Amino acid sequence: RAARSLKMMDNKVFLSFTFYSTILILKMYVVAIITGQVRLRKKAFANPEDALRNGGLQFCREDPDVERCRRAHRNDMENIFPFLFLGAIYSLLDPSPTVARIHFLIFCVGRIIHTIAYLLRLRAPTRSVAYSVAQLPCFSMALQILLATTPYW
Repeated sequence: RAARSLKMMDNKVFLSFTFYSTILILKMYVVAIITGQVRLRKKAFANPEDALRNGGLQFCREDPDVERCRRAHRNDMENIFPFLFLGAIYSLLDPSPTVARIHFLIFCVGRIIHTIAYLLRLRAPTRSVAYSVAQLPCFSMALQILLATTPYW
């Protein structure tokens, strides 16, 4: 078991993947915290018990700013979770550490810019460009995984 852990720590690609994945997960936590803060500030709660605790049932309602934060968070889940799978499997394919790092960096920066553009309402097409750029390394990793595993189909 210790030997396996040590081998994993020797995999520079996996360590790079772990670094960028952790940054992305932390970013998702930050968006969740922002969503909660906007809910409190706007007094727009999803559940009656939360509304009652914060002023009354009239605050069990939707708010456009809260919904914007929720959409940003949902978009993260729709994109970061697949990246976690693809990046982990891709790391096992023994790719070039430099090329892999570029894949991970592009995805991470693209997702951070996407979130900033979403939450700060940056002018179009900032958000969609960030989204599209972040998809490129995912498609690349998916293609490489398929090419590596096709003989085992």
